[in-house]
Amino acid sequence: MSKMFVDQDIIRDLAALLNESDLSEIEVQDGEKRIKLVRTITNAVAPIVVPQAAPLAAPVVETAVADKEHPGAVTSPMVGTLYMAADPDSDDFIKVGDKVSAGQTLMIIEAMKVMNQIPAPMGGTVTQILVENSQPIEFGDVLVIIE
Repeated sequence: MSKMFVDQDIIRDLAALLNESDLSEIEVQDGEKRIKLVRTITNAVAPIVVPQAAPLAAPVVETAVADKEHPGAVTSPMVGTLYMAADPDSDDFIKVGDKVSAGQTLMIIEAMKVMNQIPAPMGGTVTQILVENSQPIEFGDVLVIIE
């Protein structure tokens, strides 16, 4: 049985990419060499039930460029599908006018079949919700404004 040589710099680069992209898992393969890194996300507060599939023609809400400049703008840390509630039968996590505290779950983004809770970065009042349930979102999209 041959011993596999693994370049530690490659592992460090992949680990950095894993953290920067907020992914939970990354795998690369070059011929017979295969490296798989898995990160355990520890900020989960409660188990999440996977919502039903989104309709094919989900409306897309345009966000203004100026919203990213707002000090209370909460942006998407990843690409995925946004859900406003833990499951289709539950109430939304937040509504306009709700007071939220730092760390409180605002919504969920499903990325690669992993449900990622999006926490409030600070406490305050939700003044705008700029996305809709089951909407596909991109990295950096403004989701909510908290003042």
